Amino acid sequence: MKAVKVSQFGAPDVLKLQDSTEIPVPGSNQVQSHAYNLLSLDNETNLQVLIELKAAGVNPVDTYIRSGTYASKPKLPYIPGKDGAGVVAKVGREVSDFQVGQRVFCMTQKMGTYAEFVLADAHEVFSLPDSVSFSQGASVGIPYFTAYRALVLKAQVRSGDTVLIHGASGAVGIAAIQLAKHLGCVVFGTAGSEEGMQLVLSQGAKHVFNHRGDQHMADIMKATGSGGVNVIIEMLADANLHSDLECIAKNGRIVASFIFSTVVGCRGEANVNPRLLMAKEASVVGVMLGASTEEETIETGRILVDGLREGWLVPVVDKEYRIENVAEAHEEVLEHKSGALGKIVLVIGVLLDFFGAHGSCRI
Repeated sequence: MKAVKVSQFGAPDVLKLQDSTEIPVPGSNQVQSHAYNLLSLDNETNLQVLIELKAAGVNPVDTYIRSGTYASKPKLPYIPGKDGAGVVAKVGREVSDFQVGQRVFCMTQKMGTYAEFVLADAHEVFSLPDSVSFSQGASVGIPYFTAYRALVLKAQVRSGDTVLIHGASGAVGIAAIQLAKHLGCVVFGTAGSEEGMQLVLSQGAKHVFNHRGDQHMADIMKATGSGGVNVIIEMLADANLHSDLECIAKNGRIVASFIFSTVVGCRGEANVNPRLLMAKEASVVGVMLGASTEEETIETGRILVDGLREGWLVPVVDKEYRIENVAEAHEEVLEHKSGALGKIVLVIGVLLDFFGAHGSCRI
């Protein structure tokens, strides 16, 4: 099969498309270890699903791992990618929830979705409704599972809460808007471009602010009547955490991804004044999707599939790139020259079943 392999850590040009990789087989330790260079699998290999991929999601974490800057590094060589969508090609003997030919999406901790086939544990595979394209399906994984973990499992949002989502025009931000709206929250969002701000409003945010401006946090406080927001979903905690603490309401939660206010993202150290936490009795919570239990993954997946089927979750695809142009996709996912506008996706094979509403397909 064709697969993108990384044989040394470095810039995007270390991503090499090769066509000599063996197709993994459910229950086969030998091929799985050869193809992905992972630790040998345990006795649960009969609970695996082989997926013929049509699209793969590109996430910022993929670029960190590829560059060698991520805390946990895979053994070289490896196939990148955790998110994908396609059809079931084969199932392990003990798998009963999926059938060959079924449309599915996956979020695998083992990586390997930048390829024509991926082998995933059954609890990491989910039904993809017919109304959702493969590119949209490949956009669910990390963004939507992270948003749900931040909002529901960590921040424990309630109907009526005012939720501020930083970087709301990106893939995680859009997922968080859609989930928060469904849960009855009042959503504020930030974005870095006029197009991004319009996208945030179109997803259901009540107010949107340009985070490139110097006064946007003051404007957010003004919009709340100086009371502050109940929950903040933070994508860049090292830059924003101090101002988040000034903007959070009493007993508020910051979640950083990844803050309660929830922290979902961080690329460095943050300096904060603990007195701000004390005065407001606020909480700051980090989110690490990799810490999810199997039960949490299954339950979150069930809710997300319901949302996709019922139409209150609609992934937004920014740009599609052919898998041959994977290096360009990695450059785009971090640089966002025109601002983040949803998800970056790799198209695998000849199928192009969805053209990004906010970008062009790269052939």
